[in-house]
Amino acid sequence: MPSVNTSTADDGVREWWKEAVVYQVYPRSFYDSDGDGVGDLPGITAKVDYLDDLGVDVVWLCPVYESPNADNGYDISDYRAIMDEFGTMADWRALLDALHERDMRLLMDLVVNHTSDEHEWFQKSRRREEGYEEYYYWRNGDPDEPPNNWGSFMGGSAWSYDETRGQWYLHLFDEKQPDLNWRNPDVRADVASLVEWWLEKGIDGFRLDAINYISKPEGLPDGDPGRSPVGVEQFSHGPHIHEYLRELYERTFADYDVMTVAEMNDTSVELAREYLGESGDGLDMICHFEHMGVDTGPGGRWDPEGWGDWSLPEFKEIVSRWQRDLGEDGWNAQYLGNHDQPRIVSRFGDDQEYHAESAKLLATFLLTSRGTPFVYQGEEIGMSNAEFDSLADLDDPQTIGAIEDLLDAGAIDGYEDVREFVNYVSRDHARTPMQWDDTEHAGFTDGDPWFAVNDDYTEVNVADATADEDSIWHHYRRLVALRHDRDVLVYGVYELLCPDHEQLFAYTRTLDESRVLVVLNWSDESTSFESDDVDVVDPSVLISNYEDASTRDVRRTYRPYEAVVVDL
Repeated sequence: MPSVNTSTADDGVREWWKEAVVYQVYPRSFYDSDGDGVGDLPGITAKVDYLDDLGVDVVWLCPVYESPNADNGYDISDYRAIMDEFGTMADWRALLDALHERDMRLLMDLVVNHTSDEHEWFQKSRRREEGYEEYYYWRNGDPDEPPNNWGSFMGGSAWSYDETRGQWYLHLFDEKQPDLNWRNPDVRADVASLVEWWLEKGIDGFRLDAINYISKPEGLPDGDPGRSPVGVEQFSHGPHIHEYLRELYERTFADYDVMTVAEMNDTSVELAREYLGESGDGLDMICHFEHMGVDTGPGGRWDPEGWGDWSLPEFKEIVSRWQRDLGEDGWNAQYLGNHDQPRIVSRFGDDQEYHAESAKLLATFLLTSRGTPFVYQGEEIGMSNAEFDSLADLDDPQTIGAIEDLLDAGAIDGYEDVREFVNYVSRDHARTPMQWDDTEHAGFTDGDPWFAVNDDYTEVNVADATADEDSIWHHYRRLVALRHDRDVLVYGVYELLCPDHEQLFAYTRTLDESRVLVVLNWSDESTSFESDDVDVVDPSVLISNYEDASTRDVRRTYRPYEAVVVDL
């Protein structure tokens, strides 16, 4: 029997951000307008009509603030300035205006767990200037002995010794990304001020990066050596996080009709409910990671043992729990890929024999699930993982740090020992340049690209995809239009069918008298769908990824990676 929600409709109120489809842009890799090999703001503006044609409603722009680029822009040195490589504030305004002219909205990244070590706050803090002494986490100690055993997400210790101040400082990420001390009310006031500054410029919301790490426990106790990174159970969802987030909401977001998306690793459904809506901390939706761990090794993402093995029933259980159990105020940021994940068709589909079919299946799942769907650039044409033959081919500090940790621990002798693993998991896969056409450098730039283009660009590119009515791109476009046309795909109650089936992911969405069935054969072998909960002999197929699906009974054999959405 399916897992049943006894309601006939979602009790949550209508909101524009629930009905939106979000497209994530990684600026450095999207489109280069000036030939310097780096994507930029004018390049994004030049492609706004492309996004409008796809039908998306919101563009999430990864950081374009001033940054020394230790972590590709997530190390911010000035929140109120634009990085020179990306353009100027006037270029940013032109992008915002172009989006708003087309009834599209702009979501910015809010990165306030940490800053760059080149930010003036850190520079003043390391010099112990009055008012800035406690803007970051500083600790005394032997220069050879970190204050605790916490590890960094980038590998190595979460502590670095600063010779200028003569103390250790905390950085959960790169050593050039020191953590802000949110216990300091002046820090919280400064963060609220910069949020207000951007909201007054007319943006439509923020994605809150790594926001569940902003509260650290008193005394910064050692963490469990068995966790990765060490200490994550200490600094994730800390003791004052609800106080801090609610304060930020009341100071800023509460006064605007904007969208807030909280990126929160190590978050359960129960924890998520505490952050959402007026009954929680005022946030609109959670970007959780539980389904992103379905194919990890026992030691987590950077454990090379066991990566890539996953079962559909386990994936369905995770997805369905989040679909059902967030409650009346709960809402998901529904995604399979982003700038921190490998390409979805390589990870969850088949990027070889069933490339188009599986990419369309993934799109069908994404755009018929409960929650606001997030499409990452290139997914709409089926971009796949690249091949990194050596450590020198990599750019991502997190991937490089993980490899260095394995080398230091003696777990591997060299890159060749983890080459296959890296070519499955690295964040660099998502950061290869967007493939616009089959000309040199995939039409991304007239210069030398900052990062190598994937070799498959002559077969996988926007020009070919938009010209082919049966392409992955057109399937995304039709799904976006269908979602906009059918409230049941936004607000409908989710019910899982066949929870233990090893190949089929099937579910219904129900809103009042409307009911839609989604059947996905998430495998490369044919399989049969039988369910007592649906009995439709002459289905009205709304969309499918096989041309003749409209003539077939829903209770039948489904072909490899076949995806069908049926009006019941």
